[in-house]
Amino acid sequence: MANIMIRQAEHGGLSFYLPKRDLEASIESIEFDTPEKWGGELKLDNGGAYYIEPIARPPRLPISLRARRLGAAED
Repeated sequence: MANIMIRQAEHGGLSFYLPKRDLEASIESIEFDTPEKWGGELKLDNGGAYYIEPIARPPRLPISLRARRLGAAED
């Protein structure tokens, strides 16, 4: 599992950052994005996919989380 950071991007979407690999990408989709549940599978604009444990409500951003890689990101 890797430590990641999610923050609000300048263009209005969400930005994913993996410090260990200095990887920054836009989040294209989040599996759960409702007031009751937020998280799950994150699909990135570079083709990568990560999983974060869903939490009860959308967090205040920026937030640091633990994520598991599901699909390789393309550098």
